[in-house]
Amino acid sequence: MRILVTGGAGFIGSYISESIIGQGHEVVCVDNLFTGSMDNLEGVADNPRFTFIKHDIVEPLFIDGVIDQVYNLACPASPVQYQSNQVHTIKANTVGMINMLGLAREHGARFLQASTSEVYGDPEVHPQVEEYRGNVNPIGPRACYDEGKRVAETLCFDYFRMHGMEIKVVRIFNTYGPRMAFNDGRVVSNFIVQALKKEPLTLYGDGSQTRSFCYVDDLVTGLIAMMKTDKKITGPINLGNPQEMSIQTFAATISDLCDSKQKPLYKDLPIDDPRRRCPDITKAKKLLQWEPKVSLADGLKKTIVDFRARLEKSQV
Repeated sequence: MRILVTGGAGFIGSYISESIIGQGHEVVCVDNLFTGSMDNLEGVADNPRFTFIKHDIVEPLFIDGVIDQVYNLACPASPVQYQSNQVHTIKANTVGMINMLGLAREHGARFLQASTSEVYGDPEVHPQVEEYRGNVNPIGPRACYDEGKRVAETLCFDYFRMHGMEIKVVRIFNTYGPRMAFNDGRVVSNFIVQALKKEPLTLYGDGSQTRSFCYVDDLVTGLIAMMKTDKKITGPINLGNPQEMSIQTFAATISDLCDSKQKPLYKDLPIDDPRRRCPDITKAKKLLQWEPKVSLADGLKKTIVDFRARLEKSQV
């Protein structure tokens, strides 16, 4: 098959690209490199079954030849990144979505949308089930992403109802692993970089807010399993690790693994920051036969090794 991966030079997208190439398929990778990096594609860049196109999906895209599947991951995914240009983030989730859905429809391709747990906002239902409609502030600083992704899901289902397109919608919860950007503002990268530099770990609020963390290899397995399901299975389906912990506990875990003895630095909680976040993955278990396999300790050790090597290289 010939598979289009938008946002394919990003953290998750690069792993998707590698996995597809490893299965013997052809990948057309599209990325504007706003948050993605060609360094993430070192393992596949020279593969004859890999093609890279630098392009922003906000602009129309035309691909010659057959496209069988589309994985759409083209959108900044961390608050620091998506709030740096809020209007462009909205465009990626609306204009960009229409462009990519139109392209997939033209090719008769199956379309997988990488949605997010942010569609649940600051949830009043816990853990979050797919039927929960969320508690999102439509005019807050995070709305460009939260509401943008909600509209993106709407567009997928409108194309499904109106045009009979094969769609797959997954809601991705916190994912971590090697290749994460140092400055993406996510808690995993923030804590690891600070701990390795022997700096105080920055906690917001009192650190009692919770998150759950899924290793990237597990997530990619789930995404590919979703793409392979019967066409009747559209989602949305949660993909994440249901092991919930407080940010304060997570900070202590990172400090121990990095042998950092610095006391945390507390700052005010950002506007609309979710208090609790944990997926109910019952549907993923039943429909995809999927659940995370990599323990947090093992995943963090691999991630810290990668971060340490890249930090040392950047300081040479």
